[in-house]
Amino acid sequence: MSLPRLIALILGIGVIFGMMLWLVNSLYRLYIQIAFTTPFLANLLLFALIVLLGLTIAAFLYYFNLFSYKGSRKSRKQRRLVAKIPEQKTEVAQETLKAVQKQAVQIQDRVSQEALLTRSREIAANLARGELRVVVFGTGSAGKTSLVNGLIGEMVGEVGAPMGTTQVGETYVMKLKGLTREILITDTPGILEAGVAGTERETLARKLATEADLLLFVVDNDLRSSEYNPLRMLAEIGKRSLLIFNKTDLYDSRDRETILARLRSRTQGFIAASDVVAVSANPQPTRLNTGDIVYPEPDILPLIKRLAAVLRAEGEDLVADNILLQSQRLGAEARRLIDKQRRRQADKIIDRYQWIGAGVIAVTPVPVVDILATAAVNAQMVVEIGKIYGVELDVASGRELALSLGKTLVSLGVVKGAVQLLSTALQFHVATYLVGKAIQGVTAAYLTRIAGKSFIEYFRHDQDWGDGGIAEVVQQQFRLVQKDEFMKAFVKDAIARVVEPLKSTWEPPQEMEAELEPIPEEEDDWETPQHRSVSEDW
Repeated sequence: MSLPRLIALILGIGVIFGMMLWLVNSLYRLYIQIAFTTPFLANLLLFALIVLLGLTIAAFLYYFNLFSYKGSRKSRKQRRLVAKIPEQKTEVAQETLKAVQKQAVQIQDRVSQEALLTRSREIAANLARGELRVVVFGTGSAGKTSLVNGLIGEMVGEVGAPMGTTQVGETYVMKLKGLTREILITDTPGILEAGVAGTERETLARKLATEADLLLFVVDNDLRSSEYNPLRMLAEIGKRSLLIFNKTDLYDSRDRETILARLRSRTQGFIAASDVVAVSANPQPTRLNTGDIVYPEPDILPLIKRLAAVLRAEGEDLVADNILLQSQRLGAEARRLIDKQRRRQADKIIDRYQWIGAGVIAVTPVPVVDILATAAVNAQMVVEIGKIYGVELDVASGRELALSLGKTLVSLGVVKGAVQLLSTALQFHVATYLVGKAIQGVTAAYLTRIAGKSFIEYFRHDQDWGDGGIAEVVQQQFRLVQKDEFMKAFVKDAIARVVEPLKSTWEPPQEMEAELEPIPEEEDDWETPQHRSVSEDW
């Protein structure tokens, strides 16, 4: 505050304080004069002054709170404008699609990148058009096509020409009174068909089902496990479904009600009882006693009523939910591709450092525990893996993380276990005079791999070791590298990268050669079928 304004403020407060003293003094004199002649009137005046003072204080507090509230509302509104959080499902879907397009730039595989971008554009186009997609799904014998034909022939509204291919199934465009959106009804290939072609058609049918706003799952009897599982799976990912019991004309009324009750019982919890509908889309012709053949009319009115009610009441939500689901699934796919790409890049770094460390230690032997400091836990490796996951670390931070993990490897007995495991694996492949050097070098590579894989999990989860901490991650990675299929490949690679170079660059001392010459039996033992079989197993 400037000096002139400060002086003016002090003078103003002084004047106000002086006037208050003058007012109090004047009121006191007035009260004394009135009280001397009329005490009652004086007390009444005092009471009025107290009430007036109370009202003044209350008015001041009221307006102070009002202005404060308006100010806070204004500031909250400004904050909302600055950081807008999408509340509508369509807005969330749009934001997710934008994020997917940004993630796609990070994907190096051009085919996967283009597929991701193409799918995001398709979802964005569906979001803009806003049709209601109704997909008919089920086995090939359940009467799906008959059901579609019955629907497009009976539903009120305009029906457009079919579009699509016979391989995909025909899609019809129709309008429903009371609904502004167009309805697309698609007949999918049947599931559970035999052969390669049947499997391909089923894959396509399942894809179309996951993209539907509303699913009509058609059966012609009680649910089999092969039908129940996909229906349950679709419900679990949030797909709204109607279960259609078709071909009811093949059953008498008692059996029909029994099957209908079973269907509702089996799907209780993920499909409402009112969403299990019995129809007869293409009744079988009946021969009368007179010899005449009667063709009954399709009975699909219960489905039409239920379908119209669901689309009118939930149509907007169904579209929004499906678009949101598709965008989230696409986002998850983008994250999966990026994670897979990062893992490949990180694995290359681990592979490079594990054999560099192994070579150094094989040439310059050190105590087993010191392997951790020289090769198994390499600070520079940690820095490079972190960079792949967007985490910038300096060498000091990488060294700190490396030493922390190294201590964990020792405390859990991983170092000892690795030495024992690799000693057993290498004993049939390494000459006696090279065993010590080879085991130390290969163990260094083995521990480097465990450390590197552990750090991948650490950076994948935003620099968090998880609920079990660093120990659980290390133990999990140690269990993975003990599997037979990995050990066979690792030992084979270790022999080529560590053992063979040692043989070519290091000759045993003369004394050791003299000791080895008198025992040709042991040399012959290496050629026995038993030993060769163990070698071949690895």
